[in-house]
Order: sequence, then structure tokens, then C-alpha cells
Amino acid sequence: MAKVIAITNQKGGVGKTTTCCGLCGGLVKRGYKVLAIDLDPQGNLSFSLGVEAEENFTVYDLFKGNCDITDAILTGETCDVIPSNILLSGVELELTGVGREYILREQLEAVHDKYDYIILDTPPALSVLTINAYTASDELIIPMLCEILSLQGIAQLKQTIFAVQRYYNKALKVRGILLNKYNSRLMLTREVEELAQMIAQQLDTQIFASRISASVCIAEAPAHGESIMTYSPKSKAAKEFAAFVDELIGKGKKKSGVNSK
Repeated sequence: MAKVIAITNQKGGVGKTTTCCGLCGGLVKRGYKVLAIDLDPQGNLSFSLGVEAEENFTVYDLFKGNCDITDAILTGETCDVIPSNILLSGVELELTGVGREYILREQLEAVHDKYDYIILDTPPALSVLTINAYTASDELIIPMLCEILSLQGIAQLKQTIFAVQRYYNKALKVRGILLNKYNSRLMLTREVEELAQMIAQQLDTQIFASRISASVCIAEAPAHGESIMTYSPKSKAAKEFAAFVDELIGKGKKKSGVNSK
């Protein structure tokens, strides 16, 4: 049975897609079967993982009932991917029926036994797509920058998380807050980190001990359709993501009987 993890923050530019790519790459390296689902109409995760949404079924088709979930799964450079494109931006207005918050969870039932992890990249907005992601997920990971505006995004996110836990998914847990583009030398970093710790307590979660530094390699990897784990496996960023995956699933843990890529 797959564990479903959504990467979320209503503020854009905090490294959600980067976190998805690094997490998918790290899990695959440990031998796990991974499905990444791009819920952002910009389609950045699809591009970053080396799949082409044009002329293929996408998440939009999934929500509209135009295909089965297995028809929308493509093989990327890192893992299997359900891509997205700009058509998804209209789904908020098109989905008006009762139970629209459960569409993704119901679709995922058909592939739960085929994967170990299903990773969801959410849009930078509190939309029906975000609610679907939360309703379908076991855990949330919240990436953020050590900036005040990023902190405000998490504070605003709290109410949505609490509402979903109350009405749609009582088992939903916030696994942790991941600090991206981390620079320990800046005073602002330390100040925001202290405030983030307070919000983490309110969400009954933690700030991950692993930090992800700013890196040119991370910025370059998407152009090659790869995660940082294969594009630059010896880089500092790859080691940081490896440490993050270790922290998330258990240090050095690999799926028995499966060769890692």
C-alpha cells in the first residue's frame, strides 16, 4: 500500500517542485517504486522529471473522467509521472458536483498497490486541487524559505489543513517543515527559524533537521529532466536531499529485494 505525501505551501517560489524532484529521486535510489503527480497547471514537475504532457492524458483528464489513472501514467527519467498542463487551471470552475474533494483519492485506489510512495506537487493556491491533494494524502511536507513572506504562507495554510482534517481526512498528518535555500550565516534565517518552530508546534509537527542549501545544480537539473540525485549525485545538494530522505523514511533504509537506480 503506497504512502501518499503532498508537498505544499500556498506561497510560490519556496521550492515545492524542487523538493518533489529531490524526494522522488532519493526514494527511487533506495529502491522504492514512486509515482509523482503534478497538480500545478504550470507543469513544472512534469518538465523537471522529463515527461511531455502534450498529446498525452494529464491530471486534467483524470479529474474530468476522460481516462483511467493508469492511462495517464508516463515513464519519466526518474520515476512514473502523471503530468499536468495549463488546462488544469480551469478545473476549479468545471468541477462543481458533490464530492469533488474526493476525486483524486478515489482515483488513487487503483494504483495504491503498485507503488511504495505517491508524491503530489501542489499549486501555490488554496484551490480544489489543493483540497484534493490533502484529502488523498497520508502526510504533508511544507517547504519554506527563511523569509517572512514564506512564514506567512504557512500561517495561512494552517486553517486549510485543520479544515481538511475535520471534514475530509481525519488521518492527515503534517510530517514536517523543510527549510529550503538555507543560509545559516544570515540573522534573518535564525529569526524566521524560531518563528517557524512556533508554527510547527501549532501544527503538531517538526522542522526537519535536514536543510537544503541554495545550489546551481538544483537549478540546472530540470533542464535535463532529472532529479538532483542523478544529475549531480556527488553535489552538496544531492547529499542534503539524501539526508532528508534518510530522516523521512529511516537512515539508509532501502526496500528489500529491489535494485535502486
